[in-house]
Amino acid sequence: MIEILSDVLKNPLFKEGSAWRRYKLSAGATIVKKGEQGKSLFYLEAGSVRVLGGAELDGNKRVSPGLCDLEAGAVFGDVCLYEARERTASVISLTDVQLLEIRSDMLSVYMDDHPVQGYLFLKELFQTMSRRLGLANDRIEHLLAWGIKAHDIDKYL
Repeated sequence: MIEILSDVLKNPLFKEGSAWRRYKLSAGATIVKKGEQGKSLFYLEAGSVRVLGGAELDGNKRVSPGLCDLEAGAVFGDVCLYEARERTASVISLTDVQLLEIRSDMLSVYMDDHPVQGYLFLKELFQTMSRRLGLANDRIEHLLAWGIKAHDIDKYL
């Protein structure tokens, strides 16, 4: 992903400040809040972040389980790649981080103008999302198996 983004960022039409910005944040900073409108995606240059879900239990308790941790080289916020959308998770920095926030509309124009680089970017993003979906499916399967065992449901199956 870094090679493709490196090419994008070097393009004189894809200027820092208008198409993308670089941030340095301290550990514990909130980068993205679940439910907010998003119009960008993020590339993590250095450090690590935690992706948090959020759910209500019994109508009065709120939990934010860590869905996954991401390290340098990761992309997140990709659900907002082609349109402004509600963020599906919160992201906080676990360490000091350096990241790029890339405007989705500007990246889309770049990919339209550079179809080979656009294809390579989308191919790598698809592979990343596919790996994440596989991990999420494994986690759900394990949680369901745990729930069945914990509640002694398996004797009815």
